[in-house]
Amino acid sequence: MIGIPLRFKTAVALVLLGLLTLLAGIGQKTFWAPAETVTATASAGEAAPLTVIDQKLRTLEGGTVSIKVEGEGSFLLAAGRPDDVDAWVGKTAHNTVTGLSEDKRSLQVEHTGGEASAPSPAGSDLWVSTEKASGELDYTWSAPADGEWSLLLAADGKKPAPSSISMTFPNDTSTPWAVPLMVLGGLLILAGGALLVLKPKAGAPRDGESSGNGSAGNGGDNQGSPFARRARAKAAAKAGDRSSSARLSVVVAATTAAVLAGTAAAAQASTSSAPASTTTTPTTGASDAAKASGTPVVLDAQFRRILEQVASATDAGDAAKDAKKLAARVAGTELEVRTQNYKIRSRVASYDARMPVRSTKLLTTVVTDKREWPRSVLAVTQGEGNVVPQLLTLVQESPRENYKLVGTSPLQPGTTFPAIVRGGTESLAAGDKSGLLYSGQEALAGLADRLTKSSSTFKSKLVEGESSPYIADTLSYQADIVKDGVDGKFTFSHKVDPKSTVVFRTEDGGALVLGHLNFNFDGTPKADGDKLSIGNDAAVLAGGKETTTGMVLKFAESVAVYVPPADSKDPMKLVAATRGLVDASFK
Repeated sequence: MIGIPLRFKTAVALVLLGLLTLLAGIGQKTFWAPAETVTATASAGEAAPLTVIDQKLRTLEGGTVSIKVEGEGSFLLAAGRPDDVDAWVGKTAHNTVTGLSEDKRSLQVEHTGGEASAPSPAGSDLWVSTEKASGELDYTWSAPADGEWSLLLAADGKKPAPSSISMTFPNDTSTPWAVPLMVLGGLLILAGGALLVLKPKAGAPRDGESSGNGSAGNGGDNQGSPFARRARAKAAAKAGDRSSSARLSVVVAATTAAVLAGTAAAAQASTSSAPASTTTTPTTGASDAAKASGTPVVLDAQFRRILEQVASATDAGDAAKDAKKLAARVAGTELEVRTQNYKIRSRVASYDARMPVRSTKLLTTVVTDKREWPRSVLAVTQGEGNVVPQLLTLVQESPRENYKLVGTSPLQPGTTFPAIVRGGTESLAAGDKSGLLYSGQEALAGLADRLTKSSSTFKSKLVEGESSPYIADTLSYQADIVKDGVDGKFTFSHKVDPKSTVVFRTEDGGALVLGHLNFNFDGTPKADGDKLSIGNDAAVLAGGKETTTGMVLKFAESVAVYVPPADSKDPMKLVAATRGLVDASFK
C-alpha cells in the first residue's frame, strides 16, 4: 500500500507540469504571439531642408516597409538610385535616416551640415517616381526595379523637410519553442496518466531463493514460513513500484531530452537566420554596387517621361517660333539650329521647318551605364511628321539639371540601326579605341575629311551610295557651288566639335559614335567689283543678299557613325545625318 500514494503524487505532478508546458506552447502561438509588424519613429532633431532615407532600411527586416510622414504644408517623397540621391543632395545640409535602434522602436537619424537651402527637387529627371502630399503621406516602399533605391524627402528646398517620420517593418513572428513545448506538455500528461493506470509486475526471485521444489536450509519447507512469504511479497511489490516509476522516468527524461535538443536546434537556426545587427551606417558618396553592376542611368518609365517633356517643349517652340519655349528642354547645337530656323521662317515662309520631335512612337532607346556626369542617352522615334525615323540625343550635364535635347538627325534611307544592349550599355571616351577599328574622334574626323575632300583617304573606309546618300549629296552641293559661282572663289570645311562626341558600345563589339560637325562655306569675289549672292534664308541672318567683300555661311551638322569592331574588315557607316544653317555674314 506504500507505493500507491507515491505513484499518485508523481502522476499528478506530471499532469500539472504537462498542462503548464502545453499552455506555454499554445500561448506562444496565440495570446503571447509576437506582433506581425513593428513601428519605429524618428525623434525631432536638427532641422534641414532635405532628408534622405537610406536604401538599407528597405530590406533591413525583409518584406514590405510602410512609411508615414507628417508635416506642415506641401512636401514630396522621391525615389532614386542612392548615388543619384547623394549627388543631387550635394553640399546641402540634410538629415539621413540610417537605421533602427536595438529595440526597433526608434529610427536612427544623423545630421550633416552644409548649405542652408537647395532647389526644389520636384520635377528632377533623377527620380524614378515622386509622391506629393500636403500635411500627411502614407507610402509603401517597394523597389521599382532591381538594385538599390533611396528616398529623398523635402518641402521646397528652402523650408525644413518634414521631421515626423515613422516606418513600419515586418516583425519576426517565428516561435521556435511553441511546438516543442506543446509536444512536451502532451507527453508529460500522457506519462502522468500512464503512471496512474499501469500496475507493477511481481518481483523476480532473488539470489539464494529457489523458484522450484528443491530443498533449502529451512528444514525442508521450501516455501518458507507464512511470515517470510508475506515479507517477500511486500518487498517485491515495493520494488515493482520503484522499477515501474524508474522506467517511466527514464522514458520521460529521454523524450524530454530529444524534444529539447530539437527545440534548441530550431532556436539556433532561427537565430542564425536573423540579421546580425539591426543598425546601419550612413551612405556617403556614390553607390559602389550601382557602379559595379552596370546600372542604367534611367529606367524605361523615366525615359518615356523625359522624352514626353522634351517633345512637348519642342512642339511649343516650333508652333510659336519662339526659342524661349525651348530653354527648359533643348540646348547646344539643337537650340542654336532651331533658334535660327524660327528667325528665318518668320521672314521666309517657304523655308523648311526642322523635323518635329515625337515621343509617341519610340522605336528604341540607348541608355548608358556610365553614372558620372554628363550623361547621354539616345532615342529613335518616328511619329507624325517624321518621314524616316529620327535619332535624338539627350544630355544631362549635372545632377540638378534635367536632360536636354542637343541633337536630332534622321536615319539614312535603308540604314539599319545597330543593335545595342538596352539594359545599359558601355560608353567610351572619345579617344578610346578599345576593340574598335577607330576611336570616336578618329571616326568623326574621317567623316569630316571625307565631306570636305572628294579625294579623301577615308573614301574607301565609309559606306556610300544609296544607303548613305548624305555624303554624296554634300559633295555634290559643294561642287555645284564652285561650278555655278563663276565670280567667286569658294572653300568648304567640316570640322569636329570635340565637346559633342558620344560613343556607345554596340552588341557586336563595335560602337555608335555621335557628334556635331561645324560646316563652313567661305566665298570671296574673284575680282574687284564682282558680287556674290546668297539665298533668302541666309540673307535673313546676314542682313542682305549681295556682297562685294565676301561672305561666310555656317551650318551645324548632327551625325552618327557606326564603327565596326577591331577584327572586322567592313567599312564604317554613316547612320544618321542632317544640317541646319546657324549663321551667315559678310566679310
